[in-house]
Amino acid sequence: MSPRPHLVLIGGGHAHALALRGAPLPSGLSVTLLDPSPKAAYSGMLPGFVAGHYPRAALEIDLARLATAAGARFVTGRAEGIDRARRHVLVAGQAPVPYDILSLDIGITSDLPDLAGFADHAVPAKPLGRFADRWAGFLAGVAAGHSAPRVAVIGAGVAGVELALAARYRLARDGAAPEVTLIDAADEILRELRPGARAALLAAIGRAGIALRTGGRIARIGAEGVTLATGETIPAAFVIGAAGARPQRWLAETGLELTDGFVTVDRTLRSVSDPRVFAAGDCAHLSHAPRPKAGVFAVREAPILRRNLITALTGGRMRAYRPQRHYLKLVSMGEKRAAADRLALRIEGRWVWRWKDRIDRGFMRRFHDLPPAGRP
Repeated sequence: MSPRPHLVLIGGGHAHALALRGAPLPSGLSVTLLDPSPKAAYSGMLPGFVAGHYPRAALEIDLARLATAAGARFVTGRAEGIDRARRHVLVAGQAPVPYDILSLDIGITSDLPDLAGFADHAVPAKPLGRFADRWAGFLAGVAAGHSAPRVAVIGAGVAGVELALAARYRLARDGAAPEVTLIDAADEILRELRPGARAALLAAIGRAGIALRTGGRIARIGAEGVTLATGETIPAAFVIGAAGARPQRWLAETGLELTDGFVTVDRTLRSVSDPRVFAAGDCAHLSHAPRPKAGVFAVREAPILRRNLITALTGGRMRAYRPQRHYLKLVSMGEKRAAADRLALRIEGRWVWRWKDRIDRGFMRRFHDLPPAGRP
């Protein structure tokens, strides 16, 4: 009897999680999900977690349980390379995992490896699991009087602004007198937003008393805080890296065709250089329709990816993924308020936060209410 075709999913990102949560997988396939952690965090609720609106469990997807429910195998391990000639995934400290078809959904990182002191004295906002651990430890230190309630956020894009507002709200709610600083190399921030949402967030930054430092180049990060190229040090006990979206570095060693470090895929989400490799979510570059890094695309890719992965193993016609040009962006503002980036109008308020909250909780309900094993 010939072995069953083996599909390996590297990473528990939104596209892979939703692909496993779909209809039952064909019985003739063997599926393995590989991730460094048995749980994955949902990025849309991270600012709410930082602000204290959600417990950590509310934004965690139990990947091991999800895989079991889908009839797949879960392996805890960190992929560090692909041997495409032998069709093996190289896993740190473990035996290689063989594959017939491979899919990547490993997200991005906001690590700043070239910034002196970052690895020792700062934490990237992504990956989310490590960040959540460090944030919880910082809050405990502030409560015990061991850490000053001073936070610096590097990168004043949407993610950085959300985290700065959330951190300031949580520390003030817990009785601290927080000092939060947003640092960005650009002279203006949030240029990617429409005027209404940008005005709402800039006003929120001002109301919260968050210090905004633009046009500043960072020289290093130290135990005392962030030192600028001018020699000035911004005191901080907790430094968050939220500047930009960087690909996982090990992808550069795979030999796959990359665009700015991201896996270049065609309209079927298949690598343009290897028909046995697919990629989705933030780690993929859509060659036919480039889009910014946003979770909405991973969610919409999931059913197309699932069908095409199965088709690649069993035969048939693949479907094309056509991303929408416009999408709704709801941005949290620390307290239970949010702004909507959809039209040029300024749309904000508690009702927008309730709207975002319903969307986020509805997304997570799909993974918290799992069926019995083997019956997704």
